[in-house]
Amino acid sequence: MTAGTVEIDCYEMPIIRDNATALYRQIAARLEDEIRSGRFEPAGRLPSEAEIGTRFAVSRVTVRLALDELARKGLIERRKGKGTYVAGKEVRHELDTLQSFHESLILQGLNASMRVLSVGTTRTPETIAAALGRGWETCLSLERLHLVDNEPIALGRSFLPPALAKLSRDEMESRPTYAIVSAFAGLDVERAHVAIGAETADPQLGAILKVPAGAALLVMERTSWFADNTPAERSTFYVRPERYRFVMNNVFRH
Repeated sequence: MTAGTVEIDCYEMPIIRDNATALYRQIAARLEDEIRSGRFEPAGRLPSEAEIGTRFAVSRVTVRLALDELARKGLIERRKGKGTYVAGKEVRHELDTLQSFHESLILQGLNASMRVLSVGTTRTPETIAAALGRGWETCLSLERLHLVDNEPIALGRSFLPPALAKLSRDEMESRPTYAIVSAFAGLDVERAHVAIGAETADPQLGAILKVPAGAALLVMERTSWFADNTPAERSTFYVRPERYRFVMNNVFRH
């Protein structure tokens, strides 16, 4: 500091208690500024409600209202039993690029991982068998949880050729779907049909993805074919929408 100047820490400027703006909104605005300026790391843990309350000399009710405001803006995530965290980096899925779900996460430089929840050979559901055609009376049903920074982002349910049942669990948890089916068939996946919708989480799905029952989820249904036009796989992904965005580029007028 030089003579004749005063340095002010904007993070510690007092809130104005007789201001028309509600206290919780002032606190929310202050925390938002700190998040956007990088004072808190992406996906980093925020101070506890008690610590925030002490800092601003307000009740925990006021703190919760401020955090509710930030949650509505998608700036924070509440993790049951773990605290409140800054929302992580936005995750994008380019729909006009042929990539498996896990591959798209890796290519964005994210700390992505998969966890097998269930796997087994089964009779293919009628609607899936009808979409895939002859030779798909049975399949390998594979359910994997997709995580970013060790937090669930999506649940994937895939129907694959039954011969893939010989794969090890390690392979299923480390290799993207397209890499698995392409190695099996000796053919590249060449095209896919993708449909995007929305559903609400039932209690079981909510528990897996760590969201409340009834929470909105993005749903991506994908059917893929090899270069010889034979079906490669059918998958459905249930995606938490807070950080995830589907993107379509190169759309032209016809």
